[in-house]
Amino acid sequence: MIYLDYQATTPLAPEARDAMLKWLDGPDGIGFGNPHSSHRMGRMAAAAIDLARDQVAALFPPGGQVIFTSGATEAINLAIRGCPGEGAISVSAIEHAAVLDTAHALGNCHELNVAADGQCNARQDIPANTRLVAVMQVNNEIGVIQPTVEFHRKAKEAGALYLIDAVQAYGKMPVANADLIAVSAHKLHGPKGVGALWVRNGVNLTPVQTGGGQEADLRSGTLSPALIAGFGAAAAVAKERMAADADHVAALWHQARDMFDGWELNGSAEARYLGNLNLRKDGLDVARLMSDCRDVMFSAGSACASGSGRASHVLRAIGLSDAQAKSSIRLGFGRYTTIEQLEEAAKILTNAATQQG
Repeated sequence: MIYLDYQATTPLAPEARDAMLKWLDGPDGIGFGNPHSSHRMGRMAAAAIDLARDQVAALFPPGGQVIFTSGATEAINLAIRGCPGEGAISVSAIEHAAVLDTAHALGNCHELNVAADGQCNARQDIPANTRLVAVMQVNNEIGVIQPTVEFHRKAKEAGALYLIDAVQAYGKMPVANADLIAVSAHKLHGPKGVGALWVRNGVNLTPVQTGGGQEADLRSGTLSPALIAGFGAAAAVAKERMAADADHVAALWHQARDMFDGWELNGSAEARYLGNLNLRKDGLDVARLMSDCRDVMFSAGSACASGSGRASHVLRAIGLSDAQAKSSIRLGFGRYTTIEQLEEAAKILTNAATQQG
Protein backbone atom coordinates (compact mmCIF):
# COMPACT_ATOMS: atom_id res chain seq x y z
CA MET A 1 0.00 0.00 0.00
CA ILE A 2 1.07 3.57 -0.71
CA TYR A 3 0.08 6.14 1.88
CA LEU A 4 -0.77 9.61 0.53
CA ASP A 5 -3.12 10.98 3.20
CA TYR A 6 -0.79 12.98 5.45
CA GLN A 7 -3.41 15.67 6.13
CA ALA A 8 -5.64 13.03 7.78
CA THR A 9 -2.83 11.60 9.91
CA THR A 10 0.89 10.96 9.73
CA PRO A 11 2.95 7.82 10.38
CA LEU A 12 4.27 7.60 13.92
CA ALA A 13 7.91 8.69 14.11
CA PRO A 14 10.24 6.00 15.52
CA GLU A 15 11.50 8.55 18.03
CA ALA A 16 7.96 9.13 19.28
CA ARG A 17 7.30 5.41 19.61
CA ASP A 18 10.52 4.91 21.61
CA ALA A 19 9.65 7.81 23.92
CA MET A 20 6.22 6.30 24.61
CA LEU A 21 7.21 2.72 25.39
CA LYS A 22 8.77 3.25 28.83
CA TRP A 23 5.57 4.93 30.03
CA LEU A 24 3.50 1.91 29.02
CA ASP A 25 5.33 -0.54 31.33
CA GLY A 26 3.20 -3.10 33.12
CA PRO A 27 3.18 -4.04 36.81
CA ASP A 28 6.89 -4.96 36.83
CA GLY A 29 7.92 -1.55 35.47
CA ILE A 30 7.85 1.97 36.85
CA GLY A 31 6.35 3.84 33.92
CA PHE A 32 2.64 3.48 34.68
CA GLY A 33 2.47 5.98 37.56
CA ASN A 34 -0.12 8.73 37.75
CA PRO A 35 1.70 12.02 37.00
CA HIS A 36 -0.48 13.79 39.55
CA SER A 37 0.58 11.51 42.42
CA SER A 38 3.15 12.80 44.89
CA HIS A 39 5.17 9.58 45.27
CA ARG A 40 8.33 8.77 43.31
CA MET A 41 6.59 7.07 40.36
CA GLY A 42 4.20 9.99 40.06
CA ARG A 43 7.04 12.51 40.15
CA MET A 44 8.89 10.58 37.42
CA ALA A 45 5.82 10.63 35.19
CA ALA A 46 5.34 14.34 35.91
CA ALA A 47 8.97 15.01 34.95
CA ALA A 48 8.40 13.30 31.61
CA ILE A 49 5.40 15.57 31.00
CA ASP A 50 7.44 18.64 31.94
CA LEU A 51 10.09 17.69 29.40
CA ALA A 52 7.47 17.11 26.71
CA ARG A 53 5.79 20.43 27.53
CA ASP A 54 9.10 22.20 26.87
CA GLN A 55 9.56 20.29 23.61
CA VAL A 56 6.05 21.14 22.41
CA ALA A 57 6.38 24.78 23.53
CA ALA A 58 9.59 25.18 21.50
CA LEU A 59 7.51 25.20 18.29
CA PHE A 60 5.20 27.97 19.53
CA PRO A 61 5.84 31.71 19.78
CA PRO A 62 7.37 32.87 23.07
CA GLY A 63 5.20 34.26 25.86
CA GLY A 64 2.55 31.60 26.39
CA GLN A 65 1.72 28.31 28.09
CA VAL A 66 0.94 24.87 26.67
CA ILE A 67 -2.27 23.22 27.89
CA PHE A 68 -2.39 19.54 26.96
CA THR A 69 -5.72 18.23 25.63
CA SER A 70 -7.02 15.08 23.98
CA GLY A 71 -6.52 16.66 20.56
CA ALA A 72 -7.12 19.78 18.50
CA THR A 73 -10.91 19.47 18.65
CA GLU A 74 -10.88 19.73 22.44
CA ALA A 75 -8.32 22.55 22.26
CA ILE A 76 -10.53 24.47 19.82
CA ASN A 77 -13.61 23.94 21.98
CA LEU A 78 -11.73 25.21 25.03
CA ALA A 79 -10.59 28.29 23.11
CA ILE A 80 -14.00 29.14 21.63
CA ARG A 81 -16.30 28.13 24.49
CA GLY A 82 -13.90 29.49 27.08
CA CYS A 83 -13.45 32.86 25.37
CA PRO A 84 -14.85 35.60 27.64
CA GLY A 85 -17.39 38.17 26.53
CA GLU A 86 -20.73 38.32 24.74
CA GLY A 87 -19.75 39.51 21.25
CA ALA A 88 -19.71 37.77 17.89
CA ILE A 89 -17.31 35.07 16.73
CA SER A 90 -15.82 35.69 13.27
CA VAL A 91 -14.55 32.60 11.47
CA SER A 92 -13.35 31.96 7.94
CA ALA A 93 -15.71 29.95 5.73
CA ILE A 94 -13.03 27.27 5.22
CA GLU A 95 -12.33 26.45 8.86
CA HIS A 96 -12.28 22.87 10.07
CA ALA A 97 -15.63 21.60 11.37
CA ALA A 98 -14.27 21.78 14.92
CA VAL A 99 -14.20 25.57 14.56
CA LEU A 100 -17.25 26.10 12.34
CA ASP A 101 -19.62 23.79 14.19
CA THR A 102 -18.57 25.06 17.60
CA ALA A 103 -18.91 28.71 16.60
CA HIS A 104 -22.31 28.15 15.01
CA ALA A 105 -23.49 26.15 18.04
CA LEU A 106 -22.82 29.17 20.26
CA GLY A 107 -24.74 31.52 17.94
CA ASN A 108 -23.82 35.04 16.84
CA CYS A 109 -21.31 33.63 14.34
CA HIS A 110 -20.02 35.75 11.46
CA GLU A 111 -18.42 33.96 8.49
CA LEU A 112 -15.54 35.58 6.61
CA ASN A 113 -15.57 35.00 2.85
CA VAL A 114 -12.75 33.42 0.88
CA ALA A 115 -11.23 34.27 -2.49
CA ALA A 116 -10.96 31.86 -5.42
CA ASP A 117 -7.30 31.15 -4.60
CA GLY A 118 -8.35 29.75 -1.22
CA GLN A 119 -7.19 32.63 0.96
CA CYS A 120 -9.57 34.32 3.37
CA ASN A 121 -10.23 37.81 2.02
CA ALA A 122 -8.20 40.16 4.22
CA ARG A 123 -9.95 43.27 2.84
CA GLN A 124 -13.22 42.52 4.59
CA ASP A 125 -14.11 44.08 7.92
CA ILE A 126 -14.47 42.39 11.28
CA PRO A 127 -17.75 43.32 13.04
CA ALA A 128 -17.23 45.89 15.80
CA ASN A 129 -18.77 43.62 18.47
CA THR A 130 -16.48 40.66 17.76
CA ARG A 131 -14.89 38.90 20.76
CA LEU A 132 -13.01 36.16 18.89
CA VAL A 133 -11.59 35.81 15.36
CA ALA A 134 -10.63 32.35 14.06
CA VAL A 135 -8.66 32.04 10.82
CA MET A 136 -6.52 28.91 10.44
CA GLN A 137 -2.89 28.96 9.30
CA VAL A 138 -2.97 26.19 6.68
CA ASN A 139 -6.21 24.79 5.32
CA ASN A 140 -6.52 21.05 5.86
CA GLU A 141 -8.23 20.32 2.53
CA ILE A 142 -6.45 22.52 -0.01
CA GLY A 143 -3.25 23.39 1.86
CA VAL A 144 -3.53 27.14 1.26
CA ILE A 145 -1.68 29.34 3.76
CA GLN A 146 -3.95 32.02 5.19
CA PRO A 147 -3.15 35.74 5.78
CA THR A 148 -2.85 35.32 9.54
CA VAL A 149 -0.84 38.52 10.08
CA GLU A 150 -3.64 40.65 8.63
CA PHE A 151 -6.36 38.92 10.61
CA HIS A 152 -4.38 39.10 13.83
CA ARG A 153 -4.14 42.87 13.29
CA LYS A 154 -7.86 43.10 12.50
CA ALA A 155 -8.71 41.14 15.63
CA LYS A 156 -6.63 43.50 17.79
CA GLU A 157 -8.26 46.55 16.18
CA ALA A 158 -11.68 45.07 17.02
CA GLY A 159 -10.62 44.33 20.60
CA ALA A 160 -10.99 40.60 19.97
CA LEU A 161 -8.86 37.56 20.73
CA TYR A 162 -7.33 35.70 17.77
CA LEU A 163 -7.46 31.90 17.51
CA ILE A 164 -5.40 29.94 15.00
CA ASP A 165 -6.04 26.31 14.10
CA ALA A 166 -2.38 25.46 13.37
CA VAL A 167 -2.90 21.71 13.06
CA GLN A 168 -1.55 21.53 9.51
CA ALA A 169 1.25 24.06 10.11
CA TYR A 170 2.70 23.03 13.47
CA GLY A 171 6.05 21.31 13.04
CA LYS A 172 6.18 22.10 9.32
CA MET A 173 6.70 25.88 9.39
CA PRO A 174 6.94 28.62 12.03
CA VAL A 175 3.59 28.98 13.78
CA ALA A 176 1.91 32.36 13.26
CA ASN A 177 1.34 34.78 16.10
CA ALA A 178 -1.98 34.67 17.93
CA ASP A 179 -3.63 34.67 21.34
CA LEU A 180 -4.74 31.04 21.15
CA ILE A 181 -3.27 28.25 18.99
CA ALA A 182 -4.63 24.70 18.66
CA VAL A 183 -2.51 21.73 17.50
CA SER A 184 -2.66 17.94 17.34
CA ALA A 185 0.20 15.46 17.81
CA HIS A 186 -0.81 12.96 15.14
CA LYS A 187 -0.39 15.52 12.34
CA LEU A 188 3.38 15.76 12.96
CA HIS A 189 4.24 12.07 13.44
CA GLY A 190 3.10 11.85 17.05
CA PRO A 191 0.39 9.65 18.58
CA LYS A 192 -3.35 10.11 18.27
CA GLY A 193 -5.32 11.16 21.33
CA VAL A 194 -3.23 14.12 22.42
CA GLY A 195 -2.99 17.76 21.38
CA ALA A 196 -2.53 21.16 22.92
CA LEU A 197 -3.89 24.65 23.21
CA TRP A 198 -1.26 27.36 23.46
CA VAL A 199 -2.54 30.31 25.48
CA ARG A 200 -0.77 33.65 25.37
CA ASN A 201 0.25 35.01 28.77
CA GLY A 202 -2.43 37.34 30.09
CA VAL A 203 -5.29 35.68 28.20
CA ASN A 204 -7.90 34.40 30.66
CA LEU A 205 -10.21 31.62 29.53
CA THR A 206 -13.13 30.07 31.36
CA PRO A 207 -12.84 26.28 31.89
CA VAL A 208 -15.44 24.32 29.94
CA GLN A 209 -15.31 21.15 32.04
CA THR A 210 -15.07 20.69 35.79
CA GLY A 211 -12.83 18.39 37.74
CA GLY A 212 -9.34 18.41 39.16
CA GLY A 213 -8.10 21.28 37.00
CA GLN A 214 -4.86 19.45 36.33
CA GLU A 215 -3.85 21.71 33.43
CA ALA A 216 -3.51 25.23 34.90
CA ASP A 217 -7.13 25.00 36.17
CA LEU A 218 -8.27 25.15 32.53
CA ARG A 219 -8.48 21.48 31.63
CA SER A 220 -9.33 18.62 33.97
CA GLY A 221 -8.37 14.97 33.69
CA THR A 222 -5.42 12.69 34.31
CA LEU A 223 -2.70 13.26 31.73
CA SER A 224 -1.17 10.37 29.79
CA PRO A 225 2.63 10.35 30.17
CA ALA A 226 2.99 7.98 27.21
CA LEU A 227 0.95 10.06 24.76
CA ILE A 228 2.50 13.32 25.92
CA ALA A 229 6.05 11.92 25.79
CA GLY A 230 5.39 10.78 22.23
CA PHE A 231 4.03 14.23 21.36
CA GLY A 232 7.12 15.88 22.83
CA ALA A 233 9.52 13.61 20.97
CA ALA A 234 7.68 14.19 17.69
CA ALA A 235 7.83 17.95 18.24
CA ALA A 236 11.55 17.81 18.99
CA VAL A 237 12.24 15.85 15.80
CA ALA A 238 10.04 18.21 13.76
CA LYS A 239 11.95 21.21 15.08
CA GLU A 240 15.29 19.63 14.17
CA ARG A 241 14.13 18.44 10.73
CA MET A 242 11.87 21.34 9.71
CA ALA A 243 14.10 22.65 6.92
CA ALA A 244 15.00 19.17 5.61
CA ASP A 245 11.36 18.05 5.69
CA ALA A 246 10.32 21.22 3.81
CA ASP A 247 12.94 20.60 1.10
CA HIS A 248 11.83 16.98 0.73
CA VAL A 249 8.17 17.92 0.47
CA ALA A 250 8.91 20.65 -2.09
CA ALA A 251 10.77 18.17 -4.30
CA LEU A 252 7.82 15.75 -4.10
CA TRP A 253 5.36 18.55 -4.92
CA HIS A 254 7.13 19.60 -8.12
CA GLN A 255 7.43 16.00 -9.26
CA ALA A 256 3.78 15.32 -8.53
CA ARG A 257 2.61 18.40 -10.46
CA ASP A 258 4.28 17.02 -13.58
CA MET A 259 2.84 13.55 -13.01
CA PHE A 260 -0.77 14.81 -13.02
CA ASP A 261 -0.64 16.71 -16.27
CA GLY A 262 -4.06 18.01 -17.31
CA TRP A 263 -5.51 17.98 -13.78
CA GLU A 264 -6.56 21.32 -12.26
CA LEU A 265 -5.07 22.51 -9.00
CA ASN A 266 -7.54 23.63 -6.32
CA GLY A 267 -6.25 26.67 -4.45
CA SER A 268 -3.16 28.82 -4.78
CA ALA A 269 0.06 27.26 -6.07
CA GLU A 270 2.14 29.92 -4.31
CA ALA A 271 0.57 30.50 -0.87
CA ARG A 272 0.54 26.83 -0.04
CA TYR A 273 2.01 24.11 2.12
CA LEU A 274 3.59 21.87 -0.51
CA GLY A 275 2.75 18.60 1.22
CA ASN A 276 -0.84 19.06 0.07
CA LEU A 277 -1.92 18.51 -3.54
CA ASN A 278 -5.65 18.99 -4.11
CA LEU A 279 -6.58 18.27 -7.72
CA ARG A 280 -9.69 17.94 -9.83
CA LYS A 281 -10.49 16.34 -13.15
CA ASP A 282 -13.88 17.28 -14.55
CA GLY A 283 -16.22 14.32 -14.79
CA LEU A 284 -14.09 12.16 -12.49
CA ASP A 285 -16.01 9.64 -10.41
CA VAL A 286 -13.96 9.80 -7.22
CA ALA A 287 -15.82 6.95 -5.50
CA ARG A 288 -15.02 4.69 -8.43
CA LEU A 289 -11.41 5.90 -8.46
CA MET A 290 -11.01 5.02 -4.78
CA SER A 291 -12.50 1.59 -5.42
CA ASP A 292 -10.24 0.97 -8.43
CA CYS A 293 -7.10 2.18 -6.61
CA ARG A 294 -7.41 0.50 -3.24
CA ASP A 295 -3.66 0.21 -2.76
CA VAL A 296 -3.29 4.00 -2.82
CA MET A 297 -4.40 5.74 0.36
CA PHE A 298 -5.73 9.18 -0.66
CA SER A 299 -8.69 11.34 0.22
CA ALA A 300 -11.75 12.80 -1.44
CA GLY A 301 -11.70 15.60 1.13
CA SER A 302 -11.23 15.97 4.87
CA ALA A 303 -11.16 12.67 6.76
CA CYS A 304 -13.53 14.14 9.36
CA ALA A 305 -16.21 14.75 6.70
CA SER A 306 -15.69 11.64 4.57
CA GLY A 307 -18.80 9.59 3.94
CA SER A 308 -21.16 12.53 4.40
CA GLY A 309 -22.02 12.60 0.68
CA ARG A 310 -21.88 16.40 0.74
CA ALA A 311 -19.58 18.43 -1.47
CA SER A 312 -16.63 19.93 0.40
CA HIS A 313 -17.55 23.23 2.10
CA VAL A 314 -13.97 24.38 1.44
CA LEU A 315 -14.15 23.79 -2.31
CA ARG A 316 -17.60 25.37 -2.51
CA ALA A 317 -16.29 28.39 -0.58
CA ILE A 318 -13.65 29.03 -3.26
CA GLY A 319 -16.29 28.98 -5.99
CA LEU A 320 -16.31 25.41 -7.25
CA SER A 321 -19.60 23.81 -8.24
CA ASP A 322 -20.79 20.71 -6.43
CA ALA A 323 -19.80 18.66 -9.49
CA GLN A 324 -16.28 20.12 -9.51
CA ALA A 325 -15.90 19.63 -5.78
CA LYS A 326 -17.01 16.00 -6.06
CA SER A 327 -14.47 15.38 -8.84
CA SER A 328 -11.55 16.48 -6.64
CA ILE A 329 -9.01 14.42 -4.74
CA ARG A 330 -6.47 15.29 -2.04
CA LEU A 331 -3.00 13.80 -1.99
CA GLY A 332 -0.89 14.37 1.12
CA PHE A 333 2.77 13.42 1.47
CA GLY A 334 5.62 14.14 3.83
CA ARG A 335 8.74 12.98 5.63
CA TYR A 336 8.47 9.26 4.92
CA THR A 337 7.11 9.44 1.35
CA THR A 338 9.56 8.39 -1.36
CA ILE A 339 9.63 9.58 -4.94
CA GLU A 340 9.23 5.97 -6.05
CA GLN A 341 6.00 5.65 -4.06
CA LEU A 342 4.70 8.91 -5.51
CA GLU A 343 5.52 7.85 -9.07
CA GLU A 344 3.80 4.49 -8.63
CA ALA A 345 0.73 6.08 -7.05
CA ALA A 346 0.48 8.69 -9.82
CA LYS A 347 0.65 5.97 -12.46
CA ILE A 348 -2.11 3.98 -10.77
CA LEU A 349 -4.38 7.00 -10.28
CA THR A 350 -3.94 8.57 -13.71
CA ASN A 351 -4.40 5.24 -15.51
CA ALA A 352 -7.59 4.53 -13.56
CA ALA A 353 -8.89 8.06 -14.23
CA THR A 354 -8.19 7.68 -17.96
CA GLN A 355 -10.15 4.42 -18.08
CA GLN A 356 -13.22 6.29 -16.86
CA GLY A 357 -13.28 8.09 -20.20
